[in-house]
Amino acid sequence: MSKSQLSKSVQLSLVEELPEFDKKIFLDVFAEVHYVNEVPRLQTIVGQAVPGELKVRCLPRFVAPYPAGTIYKMDVRLVRNQQRRPYFVAVSNRDIRRAVEFFEHNLGVQTGVEPAKKKAVVRIKAPKNK
Repeated sequence: MSKSQLSKSVQLSLVEELPEFDKKIFLDVFAEVHYVNEVPRLQTIVGQAVPGELKVRCLPRFVAPYPAGTIYKMDVRLVRNQQRRPYFVAVSNRDIRRAVEFFEHNLGVQTGVEPAKKKAVVRIKAPKNK
């Protein structure tokens, strides 16, 4: 089992076992849009307090105006069904917004131009003379 598969299984097991995940609303969850048969679908992104790559249900017309890869921010409710993998439902479709935190990423996706990466500046202190 690879590291990413192990991470996903641990995250999903947390959703299934911890009572605080039961019927709660999660605020400010980031999800990325993907197109499946020309229909927009949202999935949570990795690196936040909720498990990555869980599906998020919402009305397609609220995310369709922008291309695949655009990241949205929304409040979601966890749905746990015995026959299916857990998934999220957007609390309010009208409150789904493009994430300001990912402004440069979204701008690059929408214009087709990847934003310039910031260069790290390394400062070296000069040795003190005695």
